[in-house]
Amino acid sequence: MSLSVFIFFLGGIIGQSLAPSDGLSTLPVALLVVGTASSIIPINHIMSIIGQRRTFLGVCIYTLAIITLAIIALTIQSFYLFCAATFLFGVTTATMNQFRFAAIECVDKKLSATATSAVLIGGLVSAFLGPELATTGRHLFATDFVGSFVLLSSCFVIAFGVLWFYRQTKPSIEQKDSSARPLSIITKQPVFIVAISSAAIGYVVMSYLMTATPMSMHVIDGHSLEQTKFVIQSHVIAMFLPSLFTPFIARWLGLTKMMLAGVLIYFIAIVFAYSGHALHNYWIALILVGLGWNFLFIGGTSLLPRAYTEPEKFKVRSLNDLLIFATEAIAILYSGWFVFNYGWEFALLSVTPLLFIQILVLVWWLKVKG
Repeated sequence: MSLSVFIFFLGGIIGQSLAPSDGLSTLPVALLVVGTASSIIPINHIMSIIGQRRTFLGVCIYTLAIITLAIIALTIQSFYLFCAATFLFGVTTATMNQFRFAAIECVDKKLSATATSAVLIGGLVSAFLGPELATTGRHLFATDFVGSFVLLSSCFVIAFGVLWFYRQTKPSIEQKDSSARPLSIITKQPVFIVAISSAAIGYVVMSYLMTATPMSMHVIDGHSLEQTKFVIQSHVIAMFLPSLFTPFIARWLGLTKMMLAGVLIYFIAIVFAYSGHALHNYWIALILVGLGWNFLFIGGTSLLPRAYTEPEKFKVRSLNDLLIFATEAIAILYSGWFVFNYGWEFALLSVTPLLFIQILVLVWWLKVKG
């Protein structure tokens, strides 16, 4: 999970130093998400053929090769080769996003939120590890940030060792024998609509603001790289630390009300961010953005398995993640452009229509459930 935080933290900064124009600074980060969206269907197809364990292990080896490509790009100062590397990292993140479903399969349906939260707790480590690897390795070699990628490679050596012990849950005979419905029927289910809306909007708003923050803080406002790292680390901690108690909130409020709370937290975050450019404005806002994402993403992920049966799982997961990361990629690509051309305040206001849409979807879902 450190890879995503690492690229979100450094991608725009490296991009700004290599890109032919400031408007393309966030292209490496956007391409990570485009690569993720592009890889979702192939990765799910591969998993359906060779299994999740072999796929997980193979992608660890693949990622080490792409890290080497990124190092070459930095060494020769090639912006477009670096963009190619971040795009290819999308295979890694597409695979990583299947961990949460692998966990859900191992527990009773009532514990799906708990299983999702347990996996996301790994993000607490990534919150520290991703940015620390980036800053610690910056000056290890003659070219800035080459050492950062060298340090990042150690994560995938360790991950390979840990994933070696993973054992895939086998479906029951009843699950194997049940027939799969077409996507046209599955996607019309209210539970599918609210699940994918919550996860997608939660991800789009979070990624948009997270990507724009280093551009606004470090490049435009002149806050130091250490201060920017502190804000991003705090944000990622806020994304994953609540996973320790989110299952209790889900049982107390219910998933729908928890997701409504997540939207409200997003609005509060925008108010804090809009009120100034001081370090504490960015810090408080990004912490709240992380918390809002946690409520929406865990809620949406926990609802999704209710929309499919065992034979349908790979195609429904593929569609779910494809829609999430395709829309997220568009948001990230435009985040830098909006910040450089219209300013931080306009970038904040531009996401509010999505939040109002999500409120309408959740209120509709409450009425459907009765």
